[in-house]
Amino acid sequence: MRPRGRGDKRTGDRVNNRGTGERVAEPVARVDLAALRQSLTQVITPVIRQAGFDVEAVRVARMGRRHRVQVVVDRDGGVGLDAIADISRELSTALDAAEEAGDLVIPGEYVLEVSSPGVDRPLTEPRHWRRNLGRLVSVRVPDGRTVTGRITDVTGESVTLEVAGATQQWRYDQLGPGRVQVELRSITDAGDEAGEDDGEG
Repeated sequence: MRPRGRGDKRTGDRVNNRGTGERVAEPVARVDLAALRQSLTQVITPVIRQAGFDVEAVRVARMGRRHRVQVVVDRDGGVGLDAIADISRELSTALDAAEEAGDLVIPGEYVLEVSSPGVDRPLTEPRHWRRNLGRLVSVRVPDGRTVTGRITDVTGESVTLEVAGATQQWRYDQLGPGRVQVELRSITDAGDEAGEDDGEG
């Protein structure tokens, strides 16, 4: 997450004419957040794709006089902190250029946050399932049940889960959004594995 604001570009300030000499901040005009998000997405998407990432989400929210711009990116193999920092710098440059060219207007100051998806991100695209190969997930299947199984195979059209010791395959359009299940290993299991390693050494 990288905070980003237009530090010395103050907008909407005016002088109070009541003789106090105080500067009164003029409220930032209300904007259509959906339209702003669309404009941001058009600027952000080419930059992210050129860097070899997928855009998973672009969100815009109002925070007082500021706007928060949240960008979620992902790629095969995951996203490290160095990559997040690099993308943040590239997006900051692209947003500045778009504003200077008049192609984008973000009223007031804004904060840019770039992150990777968390485990709570629903699996809705083939790439989401592929990037979670081997993980335990829960998902609604065609008969209306919600099953929990491990992803054992992923293709462009379908996913295979191991459910209760048996493998089952479904097309993506047959499934609801998948949810990755957090698996916790017990201290006993971890100790047993460590003991086996010691024995081999």
